[in-house]
Amino acid sequence: MNLHHLLQARHAAGKPVRVALIGAGKFGSMFLAQVPHTPGLEVPIIIDIDRDRAREACRTVGWDEARIAATAFTDDGVRAIAAGAMDVVVEATGNPAVGIRHARAAIAAGKHIVMVNVEADVLAGPLLAEEARKAGVVYSLAYGDQPALTAEMVDWARATGFKVVAAGKGTKYLPIYHDVTPKDVWSHYGLTAAEAQSAGMNPQMFNSFLDGTKSAIEMAAISNATGLDVPTDGLLFPPCGVDDLPHVMRPRESGGVLEKSGVVEVVSSLERDSRPVFRDLRWGVYVVLEAPNDYAADCFKQYGLKTDLSGRFAAMYKPYHLIGLELNISVLSAALRNEPTGQPRDFRGDVVAVAKRDLKAGEMLDGEGGYTVWGKLMPAAASLKAGGLPIGLAHRVKLKNNIAHGSVVSWNDVETNANDETIKVRRAMEARFATAS
Repeated sequence: MNLHHLLQARHAAGKPVRVALIGAGKFGSMFLAQVPHTPGLEVPIIIDIDRDRAREACRTVGWDEARIAATAFTDDGVRAIAAGAMDVVVEATGNPAVGIRHARAAIAAGKHIVMVNVEADVLAGPLLAEEARKAGVVYSLAYGDQPALTAEMVDWARATGFKVVAAGKGTKYLPIYHDVTPKDVWSHYGLTAAEAQSAGMNPQMFNSFLDGTKSAIEMAAISNATGLDVPTDGLLFPPCGVDDLPHVMRPRESGGVLEKSGVVEVVSSLERDSRPVFRDLRWGVYVVLEAPNDYAADCFKQYGLKTDLSGRFAAMYKPYHLIGLELNISVLSAALRNEPTGQPRDFRGDVVAVAKRDLKAGEMLDGEGGYTVWGKLMPAAASLKAGGLPIGLAHRVKLKNNIAHGSVVSWNDVETNANDETIKVRRAMEARFATAS
């Protein structure tokens, strides 16, 4: 609760926190919207494959022409990072291979890296974070996105002496969503294809949120950052509103749905018959606590917490997340405190590709949110044992074998290039953390 004071001191000293933003999409644009209103924070360089689009994004969020003219725009992230005119690099491209390359460039240049790119984080984050720690720089999850917000709640709970039973987020989910493709995604959002196109909405990206892939990626990031376990058989997505969190999100032996205490899980805003859940948590995050003693349980009741019937399980939640509008917290925490807002410490959760339909040898996989596969959350140890193909590598690779609908795609099922830099980083991460997982 001291970041604003620290930033004011930097501003008064004429030493602003300088940020290089990579990727001026929705998340990046929301961050840029806050920059003119945050004295002491500057973005001297914006990196995007479409520099004209990036300039237009600045205009859209309210930058004046003088600020835009004073900003450098480039499409070469690695070169820009090496030039060194920044304290923090924000990687917001969403491309795993590109994100890994930029993160390593930032670490090599001695710059802090805020990884909005959760896809890259889940593919190789534990290794990247370790490299950053050895280099004396911060590798951080992005505040405003659900993984960092959930990790913060878990840290709060543990630091105050509570046992964390479950933590995660809410989303809109039905089992049929796993097989949805970009062709029919808009009907589930209540939009027509024409309406979505006019709004500039990417069907594959939005489908990755609907088909369960993005939820799996975010829960893997939380697991790797907090040490919470991953459900053995993947996410359950139980329907649950905020008032019912302590009842539903507790171990089965205590009357809930969890296989055990201490796991990540996503709650659905829809009942299985498509009715809306009462007081849903679709846009928020939560943590379920267990009182360590009778006195603490009594305090839960005295101070109005929602609890289960036993009084020992209670929940805290945040109903919304503002993604890029909140990113300053990560940037300033790294630059002014030398601390991350969540960081992978272990390889506990992984996300593997699962066939959306019967796939034939010779077909090309098209990655998260596409027509061929969706991403399933698995314990890292189980993923490694099965040789599961990470969802972050299931893009533009050709199948060597037929894959049945609902089956996990393995490394042996696809043609890969062992010399590909992204694959080498992933394999190095697996080798480094295989024992720990």
